Amino acid sequence: MNLAQCETLDDLKLHLSGSDYGNFLQNEPSPLATTTISQKCTEKMVAEFRHLRANAVPPLSKFLDYITYGYMIDNIVLILTGTLHERDTSELLEKCHPLGMFEALPSLCVATTTADLYNSVIIDTPLAPYFSASLSEADLDELNIEIIRNTLYKAYLEDFHAYCQRLGGTTAEIMGKLLAFEADRRAINITINSFGTDLTKDERSRLFPTIGQLHPDGLARLARADDVEGVAAACSPYPEYSRAFEDAEVEGKSLEECFYAYEVELLKSSFEQHFHFATFYAFVRLKEQEIRNIVWIAECIAQSQRDKINHYINIFN
Repeated sequence: MNLAQCETLDDLKLHLSGSDYGNFLQNEPSPLATTTISQKCTEKMVAEFRHLRANAVPPLSKFLDYITYGYMIDNIVLILTGTLHERDTSELLEKCHPLGMFEALPSLCVATTTADLYNSVIIDTPLAPYFSASLSEADLDELNIEIIRNTLYKAYLEDFHAYCQRLGGTTAEIMGKLLAFEADRRAINITINSFGTDLTKDERSRLFPTIGQLHPDGLARLARADDVEGVAAACSPYPEYSRAFEDAEVEGKSLEECFYAYEVELLKSSFEQHFHFATFYAFVRLKEQEIRNIVWIAECIAQSQRDKINHYINIFN
């Protein structure tokens, strides 16, 4: 609320210095860029996560490692897409998320097929078991890169879910719900993003994670959807998802915003029980939302769009 009252980014910097973020922007010159704020907030979150990881022992250390795998997948896709568009390698590496960095990442720039990608890069990472042999002959074009992203994410979410179920107890219960939502959200987004592309319905359905509330009946309906209305109809038996479609239509929000808001409620509920690992996962995801909120407010200030400044997703009321 205090940040939303700021008139300039220097005011915002001053208010942030009085919060948990401290003086992390004190050495940054004026005028302050929103990209700098985003970068410094992320660096602080990464430092806190690495502190947790350095002090963790099994099985928590393995659980925290699983959280980083999603960032590794995103970094791989970022490098491949940038290379496809002939972007500078050093510029691409700067844009990679710090939690998903690994030694062989720069080698991606020379991969021309998924076989090269696997043999030169992925084979030495924890992502190796997720790589589907069915992609091994594909050239790296826009469509195949998205197929790689979603194939890796499908295998990753299913593996992370299985690991949490093996841990059992409250961790299995709460992480089951959180990862089920993530899987359902990905299935919905894959379906919507496939419209107008060369991806067939069969190829699309093979990218759906086989966990979550939508599995199997909802996924079967999604596989048959031809448009956004069909996706909304496929999700209509699930109140939390049908509500997101309704809110997006009535309130003029994007579906992504509605899913973020629902995810925040799920993540917050993980703190209501004790002695489980889901709080570590929730900490990282809520920190990410907090950073998105700060950057949104900063962008509204920088662009003089104060009428939209309160359109962030409130985490703790």
